[in-house]
Formats: sequence, C-alpha cells, structure tokens
Amino acid sequence: MTPPTTPHCDLLLTGGTVITVDDARTIHEHATVAVRGSRIVAVGPDHEFADWRTDSVIDCRGKAVLPGLVDGHNHLAQALARGLGEGMSIVPWLCEFMWPYSIAMSSQDAIAAARLGVVEALRAGTTTIIENHYAPSDLTTTMAVAQVMEQAGLRGAVARGMLGDRTEIAARRGQPDGLFRYDTASEVAMTREAMQQRPRGSMVEIWPAALNLAYVDQRVVRGCVDLATEFDTHWHTHCCESSGDPTSYLDAYGVRPVQWLAKAGLLDERATLAHAIWLDAEEIEQVAIAGAKIAHNPSSNAYLASGTLRLRDLRALGATVALGSDGPSCGHRQDLFEAMKLTVYAQRLATGDPTACRAEEALELATREGAKYAGIDAGVLAPGKLADIIVVGLDRPHIQPVHNPVSSLVYSARGADVEVTIVGGRIVYQHGRCLLIDEDAAIDEARERAQQLVARAGMQALRQPLSR
Repeated sequence: MTPPTTPHCDLLLTGGTVITVDDARTIHEHATVAVRGSRIVAVGPDHEFADWRTDSVIDCRGKAVLPGLVDGHNHLAQALARGLGEGMSIVPWLCEFMWPYSIAMSSQDAIAAARLGVVEALRAGTTTIIENHYAPSDLTTTMAVAQVMEQAGLRGAVARGMLGDRTEIAARRGQPDGLFRYDTASEVAMTREAMQQRPRGSMVEIWPAALNLAYVDQRVVRGCVDLATEFDTHWHTHCCESSGDPTSYLDAYGVRPVQWLAKAGLLDERATLAHAIWLDAEEIEQVAIAGAKIAHNPSSNAYLASGTLRLRDLRALGATVALGSDGPSCGHRQDLFEAMKLTVYAQRLATGDPTACRAEEALELATREGAKYAGIDAGVLAPGKLADIIVVGLDRPHIQPVHNPVSSLVYSARGADVEVTIVGGRIVYQHGRCLLIDEDAAIDEARERAQQLVARAGMQALRQPLSR
C-alpha cells in the first residue's frame, strides 16, 4: 500500500480574511491560500492545511487576502509632471500642458518616469498594468519601458501609442506638429517589430494602440486591428473621453467613432477602449455585442470634468469594464482603491440612485473584470489561477471596525494599506519596500529629471499656485 503524499507548496498565506472574488463572492475567514510555482493550488479554511509542507509562510492574521489589482489604462510617462495642469478641461489640458510636456520628454525621462510609476503601483497592490505609452514612442524607449515593468515584477502590456499622418481633426484641435513624428506606415511597422520582440505570453506584452480614436488617421486604427489579429493580442485606444469627440468625428466622417468601428468590422473582442464616456445607446450596444472592453478611469474623468461612464448600461448588456488610474498626471495617484471608491460615488451621483453601484461590483471591476480585460488568467483566488495576490492590513484606525470586509476595502482602505504584493507567485513588495527595484534611486532620478523637463518644456508657470 502506497503511503499518502503530504501536500507541498512554495508559499502559504495563512490566517487571513480571504476574499476570493469568485462567482459566489465567497469570503473565507481564518483561511489559507497555497501557491506552487506561479499558480494558486488551494484555497480554504486554515484547518485544511494543517499537514501541508511549505517553503515559506506569510502570517495574514488581521489582514485581507485578495486578487491583485489590474490597472486597465495608465500613462507612466506622466509621472514627472504630477500636480501640474490644474483647472483645465481635457482639450486645453492636452494642448497647453500634456502635449508640450510629451514633445520635450527624452527617452531617459520616460524610463525614469516608468521606474517611479512601477514603484508606486506595486506599493498600492497593482499587479498588472496596461501602459499606454506614447512619449517618446521610438522602438528603443518602448522596449525599455516594458523592461522596467517586467524587472520590477509587474505583469501587463505596453500599448504603443500611434498617431500616424496628421489629420484635419487633429489640426483643428490644435495638436502640435511635433506630436506626429512618424507617418502611418512607419508607426505600424515599428509596432510590428516591437510585438515580435514581446509577443503574446510575455510577462509584459506589446499591444498596438491608436492613440485616440477621435483624431488619428483611420488607417492607423485599421493597422492596430490587423496587428492584434496577426499576433493574437488586444489593441487599445482612447475613445470618446471628451464630449466633443463624437461630434467632431461626425462632422468629419459623417458617423460617430464607435459606430464607424462597428460598421467597418473593426470592433471586436480584442478592442480595449479607454474612457468611452460619450457613447450613445447604439454604441453601447455595439460594444457589448462585439465583446469589446472598456477601461473606466473615474479619477481622471472627475479631475478633468470629462463626464461619467454609463456603467450600468454597459454592464447590463454584458460588457467587460475594468478600472484604470490614467497615469500620475491626470489620476494623480495610481491607487485603484481610490478608483473603486470613486466608481461607486460617481455612479450614485450621476443617477441619484444609491443602489446604482455597490462595493462588491467595484472590487470585481478592479480584479476579475480587469483580468478579463487584460487577457490574463487571474483576478480570482481559486486553484489553477495565476498567483497574483495582495495582502491588505485591516488593523488601521481608518479601517476598523470591519463589519463587511469588502465595504471596508472599497470605502476605507487605500493603496498605502497594502503590505504584500505577489505576482505570479513571486513576492515583489513586502515590509514596506519593493524587492526588485531600488525605490530610493528611482525617486531621486525622477525628481531631478522632472525639474529639468518642466524647464525644457517651458512649463514653469504651471508650477505657480493660482492667485486670487
């Protein structure tokens, strides 16, 4: 008779409040998550793991254990301009602030910004980032940003922002010539080369990204869709963030942006659309039918007074909606706890209905829905899923007492309450420090480069407080 085998794993997270975010919204008190390699192998009450052997244990008593958070739309390059651009709506914010900043940015600036950004993200429990990179977007810089993300321990994609030939809409909106560095053919060719170097299945993939559906060359959008099909990845774009986007597109092409995508056969399950605030009922239905996915960015939408996503309408039709931070210059903090809270509040304010969105739904957008959006097998704590896991302290004064752990996390917790971040079974943040990247060096370099970049871009006036 063969003796029973004692279960073995690489890591046990024991004693915590385990919030699985599974279909039944199961929560285990005094529970354990077992990790072997890059995957979760078991989840359940502590007593079920009494005989398990393990190489490492994290004591999670008094803490919540939940899936890592997925940031569906970010701009790490913005990290050197945090706090500038105050009091502007989206078009002036872009034309008078973000575009001059982006044009003045060097490759080394972008890499330094990315290092600072990934430190902030990991400390706040983000395990996956879809990074929409466009400043500067040459091949070397694009690949370097992806490398920074992977070296720090993050999972995700760099969606390389493409502009192509300057369109009439872009000219009318005042977008400077300096943004349009490559023609359409060159943009597509460069993105193809980047995708060949980091194909699907890479820890950090490269996705094609038409920078903004409202004003880029339509051939760029077609090129994105073709590349995504060729390499079996997603594609990305800004979509109807400004109330003027649909009307300017209608004036130029006789059709609204998402309607054009659908009619042209370009709207599909590979599409990831950032913002998508100003969609009409037909476009919402087209998004849902096509299986396209939305990244909701409540913090930046509020900051720029852009509007509120029609979340309930999208979700009622089965559309996948993830959350995004939208970068350190517009969302200001890469804190998806803040994004969850703002999602609930914005929906309730927009509808006047306190049941329009609840904490459980917001958590799902940041985890399981985000994983669907990113195309990764994560977002739920269950056997077989990728071990992208975070541990959040619940013993802080601003969180106690905990009556409902999900409500406490969404409404009371913040990124600074994250104690452990695990990506693919590897601990990348613990004991107040990122383990794979030098935090102090990243902060020092970003601070120095930020001063130089603001001066080079001629934006010193934006640093002055508004006088009465």
